[in-house]
Amino acid sequence: MGGVAYSLRALQSRNYRLFFAGQTVSLIGTWMTRLATGWLVYRLTGSASLLGLVSFCSQIPMFFLAPISGVWVERWDRQRTLVVTQALSMAQSFALAALTLTGTIRIWHLVVLSLFQGVVNAIDMPARQAFVIEMVERREDLPNAIALNSSMVNATRLVGPAVAGLVIAAIGEGWCFLVDGISYIAVIGSLVAMRFTRTAIRRPAANAWHELAEGWRYVIASRAGAADCEPALRSVHVHRLLAGGGACGHAN
Repeated sequence: MGGVAYSLRALQSRNYRLFFAGQTVSLIGTWMTRLATGWLVYRLTGSASLLGLVSFCSQIPMFFLAPISGVWVERWDRQRTLVVTQALSMAQSFALAALTLTGTIRIWHLVVLSLFQGVVNAIDMPARQAFVIEMVERREDLPNAIALNSSMVNATRLVGPAVAGLVIAAIGEGWCFLVDGISYIAVIGSLVAMRFTRTAIRRPAANAWHELAEGWRYVIASRAGAADCEPALRSVHVHRLLAGGGACGHAN
Protein backbone atom coordinates (compact mmCIF):
# COMPACT_ATOMS: atom_id res chain seq x y z
CA MET A 1 0.00 0.00 0.00
CA GLY A 2 1.41 3.40 -1.02
CA GLY A 3 2.22 6.10 1.51
CA VAL A 4 -0.77 8.30 0.65
CA ALA A 5 -3.16 5.35 0.48
CA TYR A 6 -1.90 4.07 3.82
CA SER A 7 -2.37 7.45 5.49
CA LEU A 8 -5.99 7.51 4.22
CA ARG A 9 -6.78 3.84 4.84
CA ALA A 10 -9.74 4.55 7.14
CA LEU A 11 -11.54 6.03 4.11
CA GLN A 12 -11.77 2.51 2.68
CA SER A 13 -14.71 2.04 5.05
CA ARG A 14 -17.78 3.24 3.15
CA ASN A 15 -19.62 4.60 6.18
CA TYR A 16 -16.61 6.52 7.45
CA ARG A 17 -15.95 7.88 3.96
CA LEU A 18 -19.50 9.23 3.81
CA PHE A 19 -19.16 10.75 7.26
CA PHE A 20 -15.79 12.34 6.49
CA ALA A 21 -17.12 14.04 3.34
CA GLY A 22 -20.32 15.29 4.94
CA GLN A 23 -18.66 16.40 8.16
CA THR A 24 -15.99 18.34 6.26
CA VAL A 25 -18.63 20.42 4.49
CA SER A 26 -20.62 20.92 7.69
CA LEU A 27 -17.61 21.94 9.79
CA ILE A 28 -16.70 24.70 7.35
CA GLY A 29 -20.17 26.12 7.93
CA THR A 30 -19.82 25.67 11.68
CA TRP A 31 -16.60 27.70 11.81
CA MET A 32 -18.23 30.35 9.64
CA THR A 33 -21.05 30.65 12.17
CA ARG A 34 -18.66 30.89 15.12
CA LEU A 35 -16.80 33.80 13.59
CA ALA A 36 -19.98 35.49 12.36
CA THR A 37 -21.62 35.16 15.80
CA GLY A 38 -18.75 36.91 17.55
CA TRP A 39 -18.63 39.62 14.91
CA LEU A 40 -22.40 40.17 15.13
CA VAL A 41 -22.41 40.38 18.93
CA TYR A 42 -19.72 43.03 18.91
CA ARG A 43 -21.36 44.95 16.07
CA LEU A 44 -24.70 45.03 17.90
CA THR A 45 -23.39 45.88 21.36
CA GLY A 46 -19.74 46.97 21.19
CA SER A 47 -19.39 45.09 24.49
CA ALA A 48 -16.54 42.68 25.15
CA SER A 49 -18.46 41.40 28.20
CA LEU A 50 -21.49 40.42 26.13
CA LEU A 51 -19.20 38.82 23.58
CA GLY A 52 -17.77 36.70 26.37
CA LEU A 53 -21.26 35.93 27.68
CA VAL A 54 -22.46 34.55 24.35
CA SER A 55 -19.33 32.42 24.04
CA PHE A 56 -19.80 31.20 27.61
CA CYS A 57 -23.42 30.23 26.91
CA SER A 58 -22.34 28.10 23.95
CA GLN A 59 -19.76 26.19 26.02
CA ILE A 60 -21.14 25.80 29.54
CA PRO A 61 -23.79 23.14 28.69
CA MET A 62 -20.97 20.90 27.48
CA PHE A 63 -19.25 21.12 30.86
CA PHE A 64 -22.31 20.02 32.81
CA LEU A 65 -24.11 17.72 30.37
CA ALA A 66 -21.40 15.90 28.38
CA PRO A 67 -20.53 13.32 31.07
CA ILE A 68 -24.21 12.46 31.52
CA SER A 69 -25.05 12.50 27.83
CA GLY A 70 -22.09 10.20 27.17
CA VAL A 71 -23.81 7.56 29.30
CA TRP A 72 -27.15 8.17 27.59
CA VAL A 73 -25.61 7.81 24.16
CA GLU A 74 -24.56 4.27 25.10
CA ARG A 75 -28.28 3.39 25.17
CA TRP A 76 -29.35 5.21 22.03
CA ASP A 77 -28.94 4.46 18.36
CA ARG A 78 -25.99 6.75 17.60
CA GLN A 79 -26.79 7.13 13.92
CA ARG A 80 -30.31 8.36 14.67
CA THR A 81 -29.06 10.48 17.55
CA LEU A 82 -26.65 12.28 15.24
CA VAL A 83 -29.32 12.83 12.61
CA VAL A 84 -31.47 14.51 15.28
CA THR A 85 -28.64 16.63 16.71
CA GLN A 86 -27.54 17.75 13.25
CA ALA A 87 -31.13 18.62 12.31
CA LEU A 88 -31.46 20.70 15.49
CA SER A 89 -28.18 22.47 14.74
CA MET A 90 -29.43 23.19 11.23
CA ALA A 91 -32.62 24.69 12.68
CA GLN A 92 -30.55 26.88 15.00
CA SER A 93 -28.46 28.19 12.10
CA PHE A 94 -31.54 28.91 10.00
CA ALA A 95 -33.09 30.76 12.95
CA LEU A 96 -29.97 32.91 13.26
CA ALA A 97 -30.03 33.54 9.51
CA ALA A 98 -33.70 34.55 9.50
CA LEU A 99 -33.34 36.91 12.46
CA THR A 100 -30.17 38.51 11.11
CA LEU A 101 -31.25 38.88 7.48
CA THR A 102 -34.57 40.45 8.54
CA GLY A 103 -32.80 42.88 10.87
CA THR A 104 -34.72 41.69 13.96
CA ILE A 105 -31.80 40.02 15.74
CA ARG A 106 -31.23 41.07 19.37
CA ILE A 107 -28.57 40.09 21.86
CA TRP A 108 -30.99 37.95 23.86
CA HIS A 109 -31.68 35.93 20.71
CA LEU A 110 -27.99 35.18 20.45
CA VAL A 111 -27.74 34.20 24.13
CA VAL A 112 -30.72 31.82 23.92
CA LEU A 113 -29.66 30.27 20.63
CA SER A 114 -26.09 29.84 21.88
CA LEU A 115 -27.38 28.03 24.96
CA PHE A 116 -29.55 25.85 22.75
CA GLN A 117 -26.61 24.99 20.51
CA GLY A 118 -24.49 24.22 23.57
CA VAL A 119 -27.05 21.68 24.79
CA VAL A 120 -27.20 20.07 21.35
CA ASN A 121 -23.39 19.89 21.19
CA ALA A 122 -23.25 18.25 24.61
CA ILE A 123 -25.20 15.32 23.15
CA ASP A 124 -23.71 15.43 19.66
CA MET A 125 -20.02 15.31 20.62
CA PRO A 126 -19.97 12.05 22.64
CA ALA A 127 -22.32 10.43 20.12
CA ARG A 128 -20.07 11.44 17.22
CA GLN A 129 -16.88 10.29 18.92
CA ALA A 130 -18.36 6.92 19.86
CA PHE A 131 -19.90 6.55 16.40
CA VAL A 132 -16.48 6.58 14.72
CA ILE A 133 -15.88 3.10 16.17
CA GLU A 134 -19.00 1.81 14.41
CA MET A 135 -18.19 3.49 11.09
CA VAL A 136 -14.69 2.04 10.71
CA GLU A 137 -14.93 -1.55 9.48
CA ARG A 138 -11.44 -2.68 10.51
CA ARG A 139 -10.36 -2.13 14.10
CA GLU A 140 -6.75 -1.52 13.05
CA ASP A 141 -7.88 1.50 10.99
CA LEU A 142 -9.41 3.24 14.02
CA PRO A 143 -6.26 5.25 14.94
CA ASN A 144 -6.10 6.47 11.36
CA ALA A 145 -9.76 7.53 11.48
CA ILE A 146 -9.10 9.50 14.68
CA ALA A 147 -6.09 11.17 13.05
CA LEU A 148 -8.13 12.04 9.96
CA ASN A 149 -10.82 13.54 12.20
CA SER A 150 -8.25 15.79 13.85
CA SER A 151 -6.86 16.83 10.46
CA MET A 152 -10.37 17.57 9.23
CA VAL A 153 -11.18 19.76 12.24
CA ASN A 154 -7.94 21.73 11.93
CA ALA A 155 -8.29 22.18 8.17
CA THR A 156 -11.86 23.43 8.42
CA ARG A 157 -10.80 25.68 11.31
CA LEU A 158 -8.60 27.49 8.79
CA VAL A 159 -10.98 27.48 5.82
CA GLY A 160 -14.24 28.33 7.60
CA PRO A 161 -13.21 31.63 9.26
CA ALA A 162 -11.39 32.72 6.10
CA VAL A 163 -14.52 32.21 4.02
CA ALA A 164 -16.64 33.83 6.75
CA GLY A 165 -14.46 36.95 6.72
CA LEU A 166 -14.99 37.35 2.99
CA VAL A 167 -18.74 36.75 3.25
CA ILE A 168 -19.17 39.17 6.18
CA ALA A 169 -17.24 41.89 4.38
CA ALA A 170 -19.23 41.39 1.19
CA ILE A 171 -22.82 40.70 2.25
CA GLY A 172 -23.05 40.37 6.05
CA GLU A 173 -23.21 37.89 8.91
CA GLY A 174 -26.65 36.52 8.11
CA TRP A 175 -25.40 34.82 4.98
CA CYS A 176 -22.78 32.94 7.00
CA PHE A 177 -25.57 31.52 9.15
CA LEU A 178 -27.55 30.60 6.04
CA VAL A 179 -24.58 28.83 4.47
CA ASP A 180 -24.03 26.97 7.73
CA GLY A 181 -27.65 25.82 7.82
CA ILE A 182 -27.43 24.55 4.26
CA SER A 183 -24.13 22.78 4.99
CA TYR A 184 -25.86 20.50 7.49
CA ILE A 185 -27.67 18.86 4.59
CA ALA A 186 -24.36 17.23 3.63
CA VAL A 187 -23.72 15.55 6.97
CA ILE A 188 -27.37 14.57 7.49
CA GLY A 189 -27.40 13.04 4.01
CA SER A 190 -24.22 11.10 4.74
CA LEU A 191 -25.66 9.75 8.00
CA VAL A 192 -28.89 8.64 6.35
CA ALA A 193 -26.94 6.91 3.54
CA MET A 194 -24.92 4.74 5.96
CA ARG A 195 -25.67 1.05 6.37
CA PHE A 196 -24.88 -1.06 9.44
CA THR A 197 -25.31 -4.59 10.71
CA ARG A 198 -27.20 -3.72 13.87
CA THR A 199 -26.84 -7.18 15.40
CA ALA A 200 -23.11 -6.51 15.81
CA ILE A 201 -23.71 -3.58 18.15
CA ARG A 202 -24.20 -4.40 21.82
CA ARG A 203 -25.78 -1.87 24.17
CA PRO A 204 -24.98 -1.83 27.91
CA ALA A 205 -27.55 -3.04 30.40
CA ALA A 206 -26.01 -1.54 33.54
CA ASN A 207 -27.56 1.35 35.45
CA ALA A 208 -26.71 4.71 33.85
CA TRP A 209 -25.66 6.35 37.11
CA HIS A 210 -23.48 3.35 37.91
CA GLU A 211 -21.73 3.75 34.57
CA LEU A 212 -21.22 7.47 35.18
CA ALA A 213 -19.59 6.71 38.53
CA GLU A 214 -17.50 4.02 36.85
CA GLY A 215 -16.29 6.58 34.32
CA TRP A 216 -15.15 8.94 37.06
CA ARG A 217 -13.37 6.09 38.82
CA TYR A 218 -11.62 5.24 35.57
CA VAL A 219 -10.37 8.81 35.24
CA ILE A 220 -9.14 8.96 38.84
CA ALA A 221 -7.44 5.57 38.64
CA SER A 222 -5.86 6.39 35.29
CA ARG A 223 -4.53 9.65 36.62
CA ALA A 224 -3.08 7.98 39.69
CA GLY A 225 -1.47 5.29 37.54
CA ALA A 226 0.00 7.85 35.16
CA ALA A 227 1.71 9.97 37.81
CA ASP A 228 5.01 9.66 35.99
CA CYS A 229 3.59 10.29 32.52
CA GLU A 230 3.47 13.51 30.60
CA PRO A 231 0.73 15.95 31.76
CA ALA A 232 -0.71 15.96 28.25
CA LEU A 233 -1.23 12.19 28.41
CA ARG A 234 -3.07 12.42 31.72
CA SER A 235 -5.34 15.14 30.36
CA VAL A 236 -6.55 12.76 27.65
CA HIS A 237 -8.37 10.67 30.28
CA VAL A 238 -10.23 13.74 31.57
CA HIS A 239 -11.17 14.72 28.02
CA ARG A 240 -12.49 11.23 27.33
CA LEU A 241 -14.77 11.41 30.35
CA LEU A 242 -16.05 14.89 29.51
CA ALA A 243 -16.60 13.88 25.90
CA GLY A 244 -18.15 10.51 26.54
CA GLY A 245 -18.71 9.63 30.19
CA GLY A 246 -19.04 5.87 30.53
CA ALA A 247 -18.20 5.46 26.85
CA CYS A 248 -14.52 5.90 27.57
CA GLY A 249 -13.90 2.16 27.56
CA HIS A 250 -14.98 1.64 23.95
CA ALA A 251 -11.62 2.31 22.42
CA ASN A 252 -9.86 -0.15 24.69
